Amino acid sequence: MGTLVNSLKGALRIGQTLSVLGRTGVNWLRGDRPPTPRLLRETFESLGATYIKLGQFIASSPTFFPKEYVEEFQNCLDRTPSLPFPVIRKIIREELGRPVEEVFSRVEPVALASASIAQVHAATLVTGEDVVIKVQKPGVENILLTDLNFLYLSARILETLAPRISWTSLSAIVEEIQRTMMEECDFIKEANNLQVYRRFLQDTHNEDATVPRVYEQCSSRRILTMERFYGVPLTDMESIRGYARDPERTLITAMNTWFASLTQCEFFHADVHAGNLMVLRDGRIGFIDFGIVGRIKPDTWQAVSDFISAVMVGDFDGVASAMVRIGITRSAVDVDGLADDLRRLYQQMDRMVPDAVPAYDADKAEDEVNNVLMDMVRIGESHGLHFPREFALLLKQFLYFDRYVHILAPEMDVFMDDRLNMLH
Repeated sequence: MGTLVNSLKGALRIGQTLSVLGRTGVNWLRGDRPPTPRLLRETFESLGATYIKLGQFIASSPTFFPKEYVEEFQNCLDRTPSLPFPVIRKIIREELGRPVEEVFSRVEPVALASASIAQVHAATLVTGEDVVIKVQKPGVENILLTDLNFLYLSARILETLAPRISWTSLSAIVEEIQRTMMEECDFIKEANNLQVYRRFLQDTHNEDATVPRVYEQCSSRRILTMERFYGVPLTDMESIRGYARDPERTLITAMNTWFASLTQCEFFHADVHAGNLMVLRDGRIGFIDFGIVGRIKPDTWQAVSDFISAVMVGDFDGVASAMVRIGITRSAVDVDGLADDLRRLYQQMDRMVPDAVPAYDADKAEDEVNNVLMDMVRIGESHGLHFPREFALLLKQFLYFDRYVHILAPEMDVFMDDRLNMLH
């Protein structure tokens, strides 16, 4: 019976997807034609959880998708209305297997945040600790599986009908998205990520950074109960000064902690936007939300390390050589030609730098660095290279940190500052 119900739900979901896509097509044909990337983003947002996550995947994957789509999907918002508290309370009760009052003395009925997969509520344990409860919304996993199976089938059909696009491996991209999304739905994995990162901080004797403590006895695959952090986002310059005497030193701590994780932890935090890095009341850096992590193989990391070192000294032959080792290719690559193209890109950028330094615009600066990354990727791809997503995830975090440096320490030279340990 359960299988039949799930099949019917799946069929209804596919019907809903086709209906939204159909309406979008009709509006487009009638002449309501915003730029195609924007039209696709708005369609994805209207389709809910899977497509919002897919949009965010596009935004974080300049190695896979065209520049205009990557830029447009930076605006893909994962803010959905919170479910009524009785629904959430029922889920917590079911997952705990006992009355909520036996575990929590208080659960705030108004959500702190709500996204497509889960919403978060502040609470207090009966033992007195302040916590947050991340609660997975009902039916999300089934919707994700249905949507992703539909996308995978569509990708396979496209690859069969147009063999030329198989090199971009649409079905492999969908498989990667499915793996990432299903991991996000398993809060036991996120809890394990938090515990692994906590051990990493302990093993490296890092007392200046921390992650929330997990309360395993009141967590499950669908709810995650964690220590509540009190602090401000890393980019809130005015508020940071109330918690840390030296914001620049605080930023260096965050960056060195993240850099160390690349070689001394099982994974790196793959979503270090400002909301996931907090300056706590005691001055420590708090890393939160470990639903998205990246893993990089030692040989790939060595190539990335060489890539960074070469960029630091302007060695374009070294940059090109490292890019070839990082990328996947079907044929031999002209490394000298690649180096020449990268050198021309650098010279073009150098000519564009104005003599007078204008007032800093964080969003504009991030766009410019993003554009450089995408230009480098485009040049690599023009030489037959295809880069793994882990490389894009890694570089995306570098871009976030570059933005934080401009906001908190504009005089700091990331490549030359001895306090930064970029290459452990």
